[in-house]
Amino acid sequence: MTEQPGEGAATEVAASAKDLTKTYGKGEAEVRALDGVTVDLMKGEFTAVMGPSGSGKSTLMHCLAALDTPTAGEAIVDGTSLGRLKDKDLTTLRRERVGFVFQSFNLVPTLSAEENILLPLSLAGRKPDREWFDQVVDSVGLRPRLGHRPSEMSGGQQQRVACARALVSKPSIVFADEPTGNLDSTSSAEVLGFLRRSVDEFGQTVVMVTHDPVAASYTDRIVFLADGKIVDELRNPDRDQILAKMASLQDVAAQKAAG
Repeated sequence: MTEQPGEGAATEVAASAKDLTKTYGKGEAEVRALDGVTVDLMKGEFTAVMGPSGSGKSTLMHCLAALDTPTAGEAIVDGTSLGRLKDKDLTTLRRERVGFVFQSFNLVPTLSAEENILLPLSLAGRKPDREWFDQVVDSVGLRPRLGHRPSEMSGGQQQRVACARALVSKPSIVFADEPTGNLDSTSSAEVLGFLRRSVDEFGQTVVMVTHDPVAASYTDRIVFLADGKIVDELRNPDRDQILAKMASLQDVAAQKAAG
């Protein structure tokens, strides 16, 4: 049987932020995108990061995914402190231990769906585990589309290719940045259903930035940010709870802006 990532490890930490700070600009123009964020993201869980516009949610994800460097504090992925790695080692970590799903799919237009899925392994010089590849492809329902290029697929199919690409290297953690932002409701449900199944059936760890309460309702836990700080969290959330929490955060943001 294929070894599956994260199996039986729901209480272990997949990634952590420790007093993470990210500032842009200097002096009076300084903006604190992250203001001392500390959080543990657990293995084998589906976590959403939510908050008003400008709350720091994408910045937090980018720092944890080794796509951006914090100004202060520590980002840890799979037990490795990112700040201690050289560029080459960061590249290797991103390629081999982190999966990415972006709002804009980020597929290579000249490659087929199968070639796009296998691209991270090709770049790493690794041969695919065909049994795992087949399992992932069948779980996203892409078998009939493997020979098609992105231009021959719908947005939902392209995002499912991107999800399969994120999982094929058996990463320690998958970061998804607004993965349903460009999709209609049916395609969104397909992609979110797959991310949910990847956690439940494959033991995958998924962290998703989203502003969509419906998308967030698929998750095990939501971490809420405001003004670069974690201000609350919900476990096993439902849509109404999420809407109420987001409305209260928006109210606070509007009062600050007004006052």
